Amino acid sequence: MIIQSLLDTDLYKFTMMQAVLHHFPSAQAEYRFICRTPEVDLRPLAHAIHAEVEQLAALRLTDAERGWLASLPYFSDDFIEHLAGFRFDPHQVSVRPGNEQLEISVRGPWQAAILFEVPLLAIVNETWFRACDDQPDYSTALMRLDLKAELMAQAGAGFSVTEFGTRRRFSRPWHEEALDGLRRLVPQSIAGTSNMDLARRLKLAPQGTMAHEYLQACQVLAPSIGEAQVFALNTWLDEYKGELGTALTDTYGLDAFLADFDERLARAYTGVRHDSGDPFAWTERMLAHYAQLGIDPREKTLIYSNSLTVPQALEIFGRFHGRARLGFGIGTNLTNDVGLAPLDIVIKMTHLNGHAVAKLSDEPGKEVSPDPEYLDDLRDIYRRKIAV
Repeated sequence: MIIQSLLDTDLYKFTMMQAVLHHFPSAQAEYRFICRTPEVDLRPLAHAIHAEVEQLAALRLTDAERGWLASLPYFSDDFIEHLAGFRFDPHQVSVRPGNEQLEISVRGPWQAAILFEVPLLAIVNETWFRACDDQPDYSTALMRLDLKAELMAQAGAGFSVTEFGTRRRFSRPWHEEALDGLRRLVPQSIAGTSNMDLARRLKLAPQGTMAHEYLQACQVLAPSIGEAQVFALNTWLDEYKGELGTALTDTYGLDAFLADFDERLARAYTGVRHDSGDPFAWTERMLAHYAQLGIDPREKTLIYSNSLTVPQALEIFGRFHGRARLGFGIGTNLTNDVGLAPLDIVIKMTHLNGHAVAKLSDEPGKEVSPDPEYLDDLRDIYRRKIAV
């Protein structure tokens, strides 16, 4: 059984789940799996993946896990009680070999279906790598990990990394070994992990806020599509009252984000997260935006999470250290750098309450929509907003 704890997922799935439970409990969601790695055929693994999905139904929140969740300041008592009674429903997931690639979809109440994404991606990854003819040389993997630790140590004070690699890890055991190794080698450089199970067991800080699906869903939930981003950011503030205050900037593109991110929101949120496009250009624009609003950027945190490696994070840190608080979320480069080519796989929300939703982006190839016409309409709506 690959997933052995209900907490073996990322914090932002639980934070979004709580917001959905409190504000949109009747919403119905649909998600679709996408494999972006060319020449990888996952269809022969459909049966094995389906078997792992069936086993998710056995997961329960333990008393120890429940007590730990209660120690975190942003989870409400009613949410923890709800999670204690939560059970995965495998009937909400379809896994089948399609005509060209493995097809996985998830359909169900948003406040329940939201938890499938991360464990499903971890299952696909680990099932694929178990089936590969070649197996990694762990001595090489450990040498690579040691090198990353040396680079982190050399960066000095102020440089810290959060491990973001659950969705694309090589395996659950290697994930824990790599994170525990970094925790022991460079404790001063590890800010925490997005993985709730490992945060609890390794006594690390859980890290995360919101993901694209939350802002996408608000295209349906907001009074109008053009108000979706502001509606999402305001609802988040209403739910968390300043906790978990990192805003994601690229669901509608940075231009649209800056048009919506006025002084009130910029002061209310503790910082922002980069997830597509050139990180250097993004940083300069964010610093300029804060300054234009009369906000000292050094009081805000800029977090980077777009397919980062340790050397890339160090380059960004070297350029902008001292101009803002900086944080780096590194995933695949920490949890799947073992000598085999990692998969590029995602699960994205495609519909809410039967209506298409989409993600724009600041990077070609990262736009997501089940309906090209809707994507064009969404792009036009936000272009007109920017032009005003």
